[in-house]
Amino acid sequence: MPVSARSARPHGWILALLAATLALLLQQSAAAAAPPPAAVDLDKFETLKKIVALPDGVKLAYVSWGDPAGKPVVLIHGYTDNALDWVPLLPYFTKTDRLIVVDIRGHGKSSKPECCYTRFNLAYDIKLLLDALHIPKADIVGHSMGSIIAQTLAEFWPEQINHLVLVSSTALPLQYDATWIRNLKSTPGADSAQMVAWFSSPTPVNPDILRRQRRDASAIPLQIWLAVLDQGLQNVELQSTLPRLKAPTLLIWGSEDFIMKAPDREALRAALPDAKVKIFDGLGHNPFWEQPAAVGDLINRFLDATP
Repeated sequence: MPVSARSARPHGWILALLAATLALLLQQSAAAAAPPPAAVDLDKFETLKKIVALPDGVKLAYVSWGDPAGKPVVLIHGYTDNALDWVPLLPYFTKTDRLIVVDIRGHGKSSKPECCYTRFNLAYDIKLLLDALHIPKADIVGHSMGSIIAQTLAEFWPEQINHLVLVSSTALPLQYDATWIRNLKSTPGADSAQMVAWFSSPTPVNPDILRRQRRDASAIPLQIWLAVLDQGLQNVELQSTLPRLKAPTLLIWGSEDFIMKAPDREALRAALPDAKVKIFDGLGHNPFWEQPAAVGDLINRFLDATP
């Protein structure tokens, strides 16, 4: 019996499925063919820092990046780093974001007073910076010690926080053995074995970023290294205030992080059971240096999708 013309015609749902599959394949092909975004000019970046005098007497340096009219996203770096910490990740943020890339107190081009470096002092600096820039509410992304500052900001000034991203974070006092820092007689030189080890990575990263980070860290006076270590990292109690943190939160780690290890991850995940979590296998303390495209995509999807 001959097949009728009607029965030979594909069903509508089959055509729709084929069209959707083709569209997905074309989208994936275009994404694979798209060149990576242009890297940030490091020399230019270093000229963009502005200084704001805060009411608490601290002068805080920051770089404004992206769309000035866009969604504010504040980036807070870690111990002995500065705003340069975020340069590998900047090209991968949503182009319409307004990025505020900070040098925290004692670091980079911000002022370096003898006192005070508790997580509360450092978080209050960021709150005052938001006020000075007339930003009523922002997304906050913190790395390492910057993540401790970020979570403190979200705990005590929740009305100014939309979303929180904590990279290489913890709910514990610093577990890392910092004896070598306490034994220093002066800040290590930029190319010393100690500084090279301090800025090491389990996978390759931009060597110019590492060179500049070592240079800038070596310019921080030793008394600041020690003050931040004592007041902001090793003698910090985080557990009691974490229940105050209500902002939607994303936790990111590298599995080979030599500073924030499994106990740090487990303690923070237990304290924030509703947080989204991503552990990048094989990456270290700075996963956004190692795989900036993957980390950037994860952060963008979180910031854009979370109510």
